Amino acid sequence: MVGLVLLALLGSGCASVRTLDAAKPGAPVIYAGTRLDWYALNGGCCPLERFGAEAPRHAALDLPASALLDTLLLPFALAVELGVGLGVSGGY
Repeated sequence: MVGLVLLALLGSGCASVRTLDAAKPGAPVIYAGTRLDWYALNGGCCPLERFGAEAPRHAALDLPASALLDTLLLPFALAVELGVGLGVSGGY
């Protein structure tokens, strides 16, 4: 049963993956998928404008998976937010 739920979530796109794919400038980075799900559950009107991605159809089911994935990706999200490791040097 759990496998079917996970498959359905991955098929429709987890909120965390959607926000990472969107890469909208100015959009939230830290816990973005969890925040997108929470925004949708609380009747947010314009997720595309705020997060750069549409909310999943079943945000309540997606919320635990997004929270887990966002927690695993937290160190990377913090680095992006702080601008660490994003610069590319031109020489050796």
